Amino acid sequence: MTRPCMADLSRLGLAALILHVLLIQPNHPDSITWAALFVFPLELPAVLLGLAALPAARWGVVARGVLVAVLTVIAVLKAADLAMFTALGRGFNPVADLPLIPAGLRLATGAMGPALTLGAVLAALLTSALVAWALWWATSVWARIAAPRPVAGGLATASILSAGVATAQVGAAMGHWSLPVSPPGAAFTARVGVERFGMARKTLADLRAFKAAAAEDPFAGRADLLAGIDRDVLVVFVESYGRTSLDTPLYADTHRATLEQGQARLEAAGLSMRSGLLRAPTRGGQSWLSHATFANGLWIADQTRYGAALASTRQSLFHLAAEAGFHTAAVMPQITLEWPEATRMGFETVLAAEDLGYAGPAFNWVTMPDQFTLAALDRLLREQTADRPLFAQIALGSSHAPWVPVPDLVAWEAIEDGTIFARMARAGDPPDVVWRDHDRVRDQYRRAVDYALRVVLDYAARHAENPPLIFVVGDHQAASFVAQDERPDVPVHLIGPEALVAAAENWGWTRGLIPRDTAEVRSMARMRDMILEAYSRPVNKGADT
Repeated sequence: MTRPCMADLSRLGLAALILHVLLIQPNHPDSITWAALFVFPLELPAVLLGLAALPAARWGVVARGVLVAVLTVIAVLKAADLAMFTALGRGFNPVADLPLIPAGLRLATGAMGPALTLGAVLAALLTSALVAWALWWATSVWARIAAPRPVAGGLATASILSAGVATAQVGAAMGHWSLPVSPPGAAFTARVGVERFGMARKTLADLRAFKAAAAEDPFAGRADLLAGIDRDVLVVFVESYGRTSLDTPLYADTHRATLEQGQARLEAAGLSMRSGLLRAPTRGGQSWLSHATFANGLWIADQTRYGAALASTRQSLFHLAAEAGFHTAAVMPQITLEWPEATRMGFETVLAAEDLGYAGPAFNWVTMPDQFTLAALDRLLREQTADRPLFAQIALGSSHAPWVPVPDLVAWEAIEDGTIFARMARAGDPPDVVWRDHDRVRDQYRRAVDYALRVVLDYAARHAENPPLIFVVGDHQAASFVAQDERPDVPVHLIGPEALVAAAENWGWTRGLIPRDTAEVRSMARMRDMILEAYSRPVNKGADT
């Protein structure tokens, strides 16, 4: 082994630094601190000593290639974790979340524009390539040490012992065992790799169990389902409407006031209300998971389960409503592409963005204001002569990110083709300006959710003389930095005639539009069966007011 010169030592130091930085790369926004730079990665000595012990033979090059590939993949997984924790409040699932990439790109295009989105994608690909190249160079520097055979054997032994320490720390961090002394660092990168591998295995096992549960349905084949409902039923999902609207002062002052005013108005119009809290299967996005969980009565928390539910013979709430004689429909203003899976969800009619007749401009990613969506619901479905009541899902979009701009309510009679909203769609700063300031983003969110609530409550009051039964459901909490509430809870409101609302009395919900702070939080997966149990028997009409 030749004596190293200063240049060789510099290269060795730079290569070690590159490996150090990659090994301490954080995967959560809260971990991005200066202190993270000084965490000692326990994998580092195992990697460096092992590289120094490698022979120059071909299989040594193969071993380096495997190491670089593994470290590059984990670096990408950490970056994906960072994005998912920021947007959805959870880590990246390598099995279930890959189908989210196209949806994420569409959302980014709406928020930042196509040019910036393309630039971000190219930057991500270039960064991944640079990481792989930097790791290949760094590992080659240490592999060129070419230690003599006896020294190489000692280095290999030391590498194995270091790997053992790292493995012990990973097991302790994951709760598998405890250590008599704490190692002087953390094997964070190894733990991320182990956790993601375990997550993939668990997801596949969960999928098998989910398929079995989907095949079991006590309501299948019953002839009395929903016999207690004699009018239209509307399941209205309010985008990004979470428990933060009730509990976080930044939002609660506004949203509680809107709910209180709406409650007084609806009570004066003779309507009854009850409200509760549900635990949603997602946060920050993926609204369709909440829609599917509500309709299928199964916990659908990722794209893998979503696909399994579609492929199963499980009958959704809308399948069963159709069998009970309702005209089932989905009003989905944010659907702008082909939606072939809709045929497996139990909808007889699907009204996507292009079917609703909106002639005004889009509100960035949001295709049309919520008020237009509900007006189109009436015009295209509820006001049409029909011999069957309607059972419809409506997914509102105005409170979807980027929350810029926020429309104003207009006279319902003036909506027509929606061109009245054109001035509002061009008002205020664009998203790329607003999103530079998190406080402005939060204020826009507050205003957008308030608009959505006012629209829904105004719609209910407008139809008070012949009211439908309306479920108003928050689909999920907003992203963590906006919601400032880590709970996955969302409000749910039931609005309609007293007789129908009273049929849900045993749900334990609070009278009015504001649920008790101590209210039981039920799984959103319970809602399908709760509705079927409450309304598959005659309703006491004498309770009507």
